Amino acid sequence: MRIAHLCLSNFYVDNCAYQENQLVAQHVRDGHEVMVIASTEVIDDKGSLNYVTPSSYLGSDGALVHRIPYRRWLLEKIARKLRLYEGTYKLLSDFKPDVILFHGSCALEILVIAEYVQQHPKVAWYVDSHEDFNNSARNVTSKWMLHWLIYRTALKLALPKVRKVLCITPETILFQREFYGLKADQVELFPLGGDVYEDGAYQNVRMAERYARGITDDTCLFVQTGKMDTVKKLASTLRAFRQIPGDHVRLVLAGKLMHDVESEVQTLIAADPRVSFIGWVNPETLKNLLCAADVYVQPGTQSATMQMSLCCRCAVVLDDVTSHHIYHDRNGYLVQNDSQLAAALLNMSNSSREELLAMSKCSHDIALRWLDYRKLARRILS
Repeated sequence: MRIAHLCLSNFYVDNCAYQENQLVAQHVRDGHEVMVIASTEVIDDKGSLNYVTPSSYLGSDGALVHRIPYRRWLLEKIARKLRLYEGTYKLLSDFKPDVILFHGSCALEILVIAEYVQQHPKVAWYVDSHEDFNNSARNVTSKWMLHWLIYRTALKLALPKVRKVLCITPETILFQREFYGLKADQVELFPLGGDVYEDGAYQNVRMAERYARGITDDTCLFVQTGKMDTVKKLASTLRAFRQIPGDHVRLVLAGKLMHDVESEVQTLIAADPRVSFIGWVNPETLKNLLCAADVYVQPGTQSATMQMSLCCRCAVVLDDVTSHHIYHDRNGYLVQNDSQLAAALLNMSNSSREELLAMSKCSHDIALRWLDYRKLARRILS
């Protein structure tokens, strides 16, 4: 089949492990002809938002990528907010897709796709949504001008041509139902996922990574990752970790320290020799680290790495929010405050190897049920 992934409501970043990368790569592996139409918005190698020059090239996920400019007749600052582009319709006309997946529901360019599908009614068009009340419509201008008046209106106008709005979490479904006004039969859960390892491959990666990092069999390895700002609650993790006595635990941090926490967090890291900060890492290194880990820690806002950690069989300590409930089943703890976080980390550190293995198996079962990108990639082909 010919599949077009449109990353015009969000960014598409080469050499990363975001949902867009994973689905594109899986469709390529499955033998489909795949094209990506993307904005010029990227995350650079330091984890910061940046913009690149429009171009066409073979992307790291194996598909042809077209990075297209914003509408030239608009001020670029306004075009970036409205998400209006040059050349989308022509690229689709030349490629002639059987399936279109529009990543993110917040763009006026959705109306261009609606026009294309109107003229090509056999095309299966899906929109996925990453928006919820935690990450979107956070201030008056964003809520009522951008989301309510512009993005919501565009989606509602396009909706008769859309097969389904695929929502990455239950909270995203709630946002689409309550704020954008979609009906229950117009939305469907379509979670972020990951690569689910077979037993032999998982064990090989785990043993090699633990050996490389000097992690012994009797050491409990905790991992926290991402762009670490205040709402990620890394300082809370570090303070909770300090309360665990003994040398049988390690904490590895991967990602970027944001300015609002950098000073405090660096002091806490320096105070505990059992903690290592390894900085921003590529997707392969991140997956290897998660396979090596026993426990993935995410006491703050949501991150796609959580789903990846389940695919890598980590037990978890997660913020107690609605969207995490389907990923919690005898595989760790949901926490609501710092005292619960400290208790959860202490309990994990005191768990036997057999108990950790049992939690690891439960995470693997959850990943197979919800998160395998081999299954998720097939969903939009039906």
